[in-house]
Amino acid sequence: MDERPDLPQDAGGLDRRAELSEFLRTRRARLRPEDVGLAHYGRQRRVPGLRREELAQLAGVSVAYYTRLEQGNGRNVSAEILDSIARALRLTDAEHAHLTHLAKPKHKKKQAVRTQQVRSGLRQLLDTMDEVPAYVVGRRSEVLAWNRMAAAVFGDWSRVPAQERNWARMVFLNPEYRDLYIDWEQKAIDVVCGLRMEAGCYPDDPRLSALVGELSVKSEDFRRLWATHDVKEKSHGVKRLRHPLVGELALHYQSFRLADDTDQAMMLYHAEPGSPSAEALRLLASWGADATRAGTASPHTGG
Repeated sequence: MDERPDLPQDAGGLDRRAELSEFLRTRRARLRPEDVGLAHYGRQRRVPGLRREELAQLAGVSVAYYTRLEQGNGRNVSAEILDSIARALRLTDAEHAHLTHLAKPKHKKKQAVRTQQVRSGLRQLLDTMDEVPAYVVGRRSEVLAWNRMAAAVFGDWSRVPAQERNWARMVFLNPEYRDLYIDWEQKAIDVVCGLRMEAGCYPDDPRLSALVGELSVKSEDFRRLWATHDVKEKSHGVKRLRHPLVGELALHYQSFRLADDTDQAMMLYHAEPGSPSAEALRLLASWGADATRAGTASPHTGG
């Protein structure tokens, strides 16, 4: 029987206790005694990574206390103890924040279900960027607004049903996005890590739970990556695309969280000045609406 304790049982929300338990277990499993300065005498281990008693020793808590926490009982745990455990597990800043959200949740159910709106001024700003692909992404990896250059590069999302304008759906359920992203696996990892972070912030979001459930059923790749419990936030980097009209593109991206709504972020892309990718972007910009229409042939028709 295939048991998947990290998958949602219904569309009412994710199981926060199960999320906390699996996150701690997977972080502990990736460490070896020698990684944290503990003596390793060569005795064969039945499970990978540190034992619970070793982690408890490093964190300065009792084995019983840590065991309860890893079983999902984070009630009344102090920030100081979470900090100690985060240091013992060598968590990144993003992982530390995720642990805190899981162990000491702030109730955000009302915010999670409210409709996401993009300010009119922000939409106008997008439209002024004639040669810069830009879009706004919100909760659950939903694409909320975009400009003409983003449509030319990534596809005309106006032709896609609103519920399908979602990076997780596009990456895992639209096979043509595997052709668009040269390093599709890294793009998929980034999407899943973002959803994991959001699951920690909004465990009671039924739409997020439903999205995870649907992707878990329909995509083996999503199930594989979701089971890692990895989290991270990437605010900048480079994406390499295989565009159907202009060939390969190497685009640098920057992500900016909105000060008045941190659930939304603006994504901006640019190419190195003088590079073939910069020339390709200028070519797409000169084609205007024709580039957008042609670009929608693949993979931009959605589905």
